Amino acid sequence: IRAAILIQKWYRFTMARLEMRRRYSLSIFQSIEYADEQDQLQVCNLPFFLYKHLCYPQDFSQIFTSPSAPQVVDEDLCLKEFEKKIDVPDSYYGPRLSFPLTVEDANALLHAFRNEQLLHARYVLQLLSETRRVLKEMPNITHLSTSYSKEITVCAASLNAPFFFFLQNGLPSEQNRYVFNGDFVDRGKNSMEILIILFAFLLIYPNDLHLNRGNHEDYIMNLRYGFTKEVSKKYKDHWKQILCLLRDVFSWLPLATIIDSKVLILHGGISDTTDLDFLNALERNKVRDHIHVRIILFSFKNFAILDILWSDPRSQNGCTPNKCRGGGCYFGPDVTAKLFERYNLKMLIRSHEFKPEGYEISHDGKVITIFSASNYYEEGSNRGAYIKLNPELIPRFVQYQVSKFTRRQNLRERVGTIESSALKSLREKIYAHKSELTSAFAQYDVNGTGRISVNDWAAAMESVLQLDLPWRMLRSQLAQMNPDGEVDFMSCFYDLKMGQPIKEAQPALAETLCRYRKDLEIIFNIIDKDHSGLISLEEFSQTWRLFTSHLGIDVQDDSIDKLVLSIDYNKDGHIDFNEFLEAFHVVHRLEKKTT
Repeated sequence: IRAAILIQKWYRFTMARLEMRRRYSLSIFQSIEYADEQDQLQVCNLPFFLYKHLCYPQDFSQIFTSPSAPQVVDEDLCLKEFEKKIDVPDSYYGPRLSFPLTVEDANALLHAFRNEQLLHARYVLQLLSETRRVLKEMPNITHLSTSYSKEITVCAASLNAPFFFFLQNGLPSEQNRYVFNGDFVDRGKNSMEILIILFAFLLIYPNDLHLNRGNHEDYIMNLRYGFTKEVSKKYKDHWKQILCLLRDVFSWLPLATIIDSKVLILHGGISDTTDLDFLNALERNKVRDHIHVRIILFSFKNFAILDILWSDPRSQNGCTPNKCRGGGCYFGPDVTAKLFERYNLKMLIRSHEFKPEGYEISHDGKVITIFSASNYYEEGSNRGAYIKLNPELIPRFVQYQVSKFTRRQNLRERVGTIESSALKSLREKIYAHKSELTSAFAQYDVNGTGRISVNDWAAAMESVLQLDLPWRMLRSQLAQMNPDGEVDFMSCFYDLKMGQPIKEAQPALAETLCRYRKDLEIIFNIIDKDHSGLISLEEFSQTWRLFTSHLGIDVQDDSIDKLVLSIDYNKDGHIDFNEFLEAFHVVHRLEKKTT
């Protein structure tokens, strides 16, 4: 019996430690993701540059006609004329679509994508054009009824949707309706295929498959999180036209869905100013991108679109700015109750937030967060889930985890993989703030010993990085301790270095470039209109000066000028900015030694 008790204690202790490691690893991933979103919106606040160059670089007719062509007013006619010029060669063996689409067309698409085959650009543009036509006829808020359906399935972002849902749950029909709740893109390398399948089934079953807009159905978000790059790589000759049309399609996506006048479904959340009547009357297609949202809604004194796309629930009463994400708000149970009373609602289903088990219930059962992307941060990191609502509006949760690898791993190995990936991301964040952290540590190291207490180290880390992480718990993973229990604070940087040593890059400049790599890449992708990867020295200098002045970055102009000139190896007045940015990413020395 004693042996059994000891084994039981050891097992419980081991499982508790593994769960603790899993939780703090997921906290690291989520905190860094929110910090990136905050940086994203900070860049989007650059009023002149982003409005002129990012949000509206070219109008529709310029994208689909030659410079010498006469001005075309009818966008649909313009697009159809362009489609006719795209030849589909005999060597193309993929699906050949004709409209209106049939179930056979959708099955052909599913088969092609399972075999990693692309849909030809001509059919992509035709599909998007038809999708836009259908979406234009839809209201801002879609109203559904369960009286004709056995169940309605509500799904959120997924790395493999809709392939998995249709396989497990059946195709859309009058008895099997779907609501996909936003964030269809920026979720892995197959976002384009996911969109095509969703839009194809929308055209075939317009009354049985419904789409809500998410915060990633946005031009700027796509630049940062990968969808723009995905499209440009897959459709090298027609990516501009596809992205231009997609941006218009996104602007026509409905904003919310209401089931039986009782269940409100939207991507993010609500605020204390949410007005469903206002949302229903808004010209949603006029609000294409989040920077445009900010400009337009100043006149309404209401950030309605940002709220429903970006907000998160919290257990505390009230409505406060969502500082973690940089957009939307935190809304409490009282805010939910007020909206429910005003519109006689029973339940709010939203997505937008990672949940380890795929869903979470809050606000006394009134708010349900559904997250359908399993393995979101790393293989084995989380389950996905979706909701099935019956005519009694009782939610039934279906959890799952799609994985090719983790079944071969035991729990300890899975947690180790998640933890290693999370700590790698965190160390890169730490290195990008090396100067600020060093200064913060020095304030506590009054005697110049290079060592400070654990409490002081944790306080310095949080004051600079503001990630709200359990730093005391993480100290042994991130820094070295001396026998007296103090932290050797410079050891945080021992195993990290910049990708390619460039002697022209001063340490402060290199750190700045490392920190803002993603933001610079967004701007460079816009300037590089032909996607050649090359940018002129003059364009780079102008971009850099505007960027640094807006964000308040203190870097001398001559420092960046010298650096850029040194990278112009063939002296042709251009730099390969992909190589430029690659030079300023963080390399993990220990990992490099073991590979």
